Amino acid sequence: MAVLERIDSPADLRVLARDELPRLADEIRARLIDVCSRTGGHIGAGLGVVELTIALHFVFDTPRDLLVWDVGHQGYPHKLLTGRNERMETLRQEGGVSGFLKRTESEYDTFGAGHAATAISAALGMAAARDLMKQDHKVVAILGDGALTCGLAYEGMNNAGHSDRDVVVVLNDNEMSIAPNVGAISKYLNQVQRNPIYNRVRGAIGSAVGGHASIKQLLLKWEESVKSFLTPGVLFEELGFRYFGPIDGHDINTLVDTFAAVRGMDGPRLVHVVTQKGRGFPAGDHGEKWHALPPGHDPATGKLLHASAANPAYTAQFGKGLSELMSEAPDVVAITAAMPGGTGTSLVAKAHPDRFFDVGIAEGHAVTFAAGMATRGIVPVVAIYSTFLQRAYDNVIHDVALQNLPVVFCMDRAGLVGEDGETHMGLYDIAYMLAVPNMTVMAPSSATEMLALLRTAVEQRRGPACLRYPRDAAPDVAPSMREIGVVPYGSWEVVRQGRDVAVLAVGTMLGPASAAAAALAADGFDLTVVNCRFLKPYDELTLAALIHRHRHLLVVEEGTVVNGFGAYLSTVVEHLDPSVRVVALGVPDRIVYAASRPRQLAQCGLDADGIARAVRALHESEAVAG
Repeated sequence: MAVLERIDSPADLRVLARDELPRLADEIRARLIDVCSRTGGHIGAGLGVVELTIALHFVFDTPRDLLVWDVGHQGYPHKLLTGRNERMETLRQEGGVSGFLKRTESEYDTFGAGHAATAISAALGMAAARDLMKQDHKVVAILGDGALTCGLAYEGMNNAGHSDRDVVVVLNDNEMSIAPNVGAISKYLNQVQRNPIYNRVRGAIGSAVGGHASIKQLLLKWEESVKSFLTPGVLFEELGFRYFGPIDGHDINTLVDTFAAVRGMDGPRLVHVVTQKGRGFPAGDHGEKWHALPPGHDPATGKLLHASAANPAYTAQFGKGLSELMSEAPDVVAITAAMPGGTGTSLVAKAHPDRFFDVGIAEGHAVTFAAGMATRGIVPVVAIYSTFLQRAYDNVIHDVALQNLPVVFCMDRAGLVGEDGETHMGLYDIAYMLAVPNMTVMAPSSATEMLALLRTAVEQRRGPACLRYPRDAAPDVAPSMREIGVVPYGSWEVVRQGRDVAVLAVGTMLGPASAAAAALAADGFDLTVVNCRFLKPYDELTLAALIHRHRHLLVVEEGTVVNGFGAYLSTVVEHLDPSVRVVALGVPDRIVYAASRPRQLAQCGLDADGIARAVRALHESEAVAG
């Protein structure tokens, strides 16, 4: 019987013999590779922490002891060991096992997160709660070294070291976040060499001097003066952590022995573990490529078994267009936050390496860094996922908007993101960007229009601007950037003129809105359909004409209906003509969980059928009122 089949909970793991653990690690890797080849998922990080996960659950008394995993990409082996092996085939599917850790899914998932660097702060909060309640369990935060490019990790570490609370931090050092890590901390960790001398000397000091305070003080001063030469952990020691490592993250026996020793201690401790991201993946060592894979891929090669016939994704066309635009404009630069592949800017990095900046998982820094460049005549294009830009909202307002600097924010994964689930939904950017003074807010309906709006923002330089596009194939294939001109600033486009309801479509909703109008025409409905590519400023002339001709405006947007464009426009129309009714159709005020993107759109009424139903409901309500 396979070892993994005998594991229903970590309690089963803890009765295994030590020599069974390497076999269990092999079985977990095989299981993950097999499952993810069908479901897709963030496989690279999970494959790298198999032995680490086994050792943690083997030593710590989970769920009484709390493991706080950072982000959740590392969490797949943890799920297999905590009662979810049989359901793993449902990974990232509607109603299935989440792609991230989820408190409602398992008592072993102590904290849910999809954005990096939360683990230390959350773990310290749990440790403080434990102490207030006079409890005595252990709390362990596990984060990747990529998180050390994020300021939140240092805020948590600084507070944890100062607090002197009983908390353990495990630093999983694989030299990767998604792309290779950047910055001084990455270089510092990469230069680490294992040196056991310091830990032996430190242990000997405590046992040798006993109660001789004066001798102990002398030896401790000596220790402080030489430890920077003996250990790579001086940074963490100075922050108040006792440092252990670096240790081989694939040596289960060493991991178990280390964690057993660390568990018996008190105060802030940091265990530095060196692992290989994607370890054991048959297709080879391509860390960034194997970070996450789509469903239906060949595990031996990482390639899709059935190539998609769809057009290239918005992301890929954005990267190509931005690279071509930068060839025309030497004062334009590209900035991303650890996501060159995910934002399409890896193409820019190759074509314009001197004008491409990957700042690591540091979205706030990316925005303020861009603001600094903009003060000196550079036009920065900041490509960050919509969900991640939320982390830099203060920087967007304080450092860019208040100074009216020409920074262009390109928000990938805007709207519903399918199987990536609730942690990565880009549903709030319309609402939060509309509220920012001086901000131009744009939503393209196609790849060609996306690049045209990008050119408009870069060339006109009216202050900060943003545009949003989805995690999806585009409805078109954009031509070369040299064939794409600017879009008249603040303009809408009436794509269908009718006499009944006017459907104001935002970005991706133009296609479904046009399809709904065509379907309803057979039933005698004559709809107007408008491409609202500029949300702020809106097209005042076109809006005035729509108000003059229509009694109902249906605003359709792939974003939160609360404080979205529909809500914004309803306030405007109320002042212009209170007799005109504005109805907003968007994502409801609730959490949207993992499912296919078409399924999510249908659930929210944002497909052609849903829009048609909304139009019919408007017509029926008008008939009743009449």
